[in-house]
Amino acid sequence: MIFPLEHLVEFTGNVYEITCASIRRAYQLSMVRDPEIEENDGKVVSLAARQVFTRNVEYQIEDK
Repeated sequence: MIFPLEHLVEFTGNVYEITCASIRRAYQLSMVRDPEIEENDGKVVSLAARQVFTRNVEYQIEDK
């Protein structure tokens, strides 16, 4: 799977915010060596972006 451009085109929220969430999710997946990475041909970033854009993984912004 490549980066889900169709989801990006249809997205109406804050692109910077969802990009940061996707990057953080990619880091999490790579650190735990999620088996789903191999199912996605080793493409961690596209897997993370798909999970965030399709709302399989939820995120929230925390105030510091």
